[in-house]
Amino acid sequence: MTTLLHIDASARPGSSAETRFGSHSRRLTARFLKRWKELQPQDRVVYRDVGQAPPRPVTGRWIHAAFTRTEEREPWMKEALAESDLLVDELLGADVIVTGVPMYNFGMPAQFKAYIDNIVRVGRTFGFDRAREGEPYWPLVTDGKTLVILSSRGDYGYEPGERLENMNHVEGGIAVPFGYIGITDVHSVAIEYDEFADARLQASIESAEKKIDALVRRLAERPAQRKVA
Repeated sequence: MTTLLHIDASARPGSSAETRFGSHSRRLTARFLKRWKELQPQDRVVYRDVGQAPPRPVTGRWIHAAFTRTEEREPWMKEALAESDLLVDELLGADVIVTGVPMYNFGMPAQFKAYIDNIVRVGRTFGFDRAREGEPYWPLVTDGKTLVILSSRGDYGYEPGERLENMNHVEGGIAVPFGYIGITDVHSVAIEYDEFADARLQASIESAEKKIDALVRRLAERPAQRKVA
């Protein structure tokens, strides 16, 4: 049985498939999960809505606690890391991480950045040893997880080789920290033209949905993705 971790980061609470001012990224994650369950109904889905319930941002106390050895942590340190521990546990328990992350001002929403800051954890998702020869940092999440980034953009032309490629800090801003902890199998699909709200937006939605359907088929049927419960 495969476990999917479904994370939505949009500040918009609804899906654009259901309401005029709903979220396109939520629309895409919902479609991904619906198509997946049609193919693999026995699989487990864990849901987290960081758009509506953001993780607490990292603080000085959080940093102090995270870089203190586990056996040396005081009670307040364990409390400071409690939410982070929950988020890390969810991540480690998942085989496929499906994220809905819209573009806000060329980057990810602050809510999702707070999520990333909570799951990139020394001793839990990456290792560090200043005395280690060569690279002092190494990934600890090495069990072949897959990351899916489903995004939406107001303008168009943010794909590699297009007019605004250098202004897109969403997919790269997510893939880099996830790759740092060991999750390097990354797939992405995005809707564009949101601010134009014309036929080009509708065409982009239809194209993205077709790409998601194809992606789900590839991933759900891939033997390496399956785990025996």
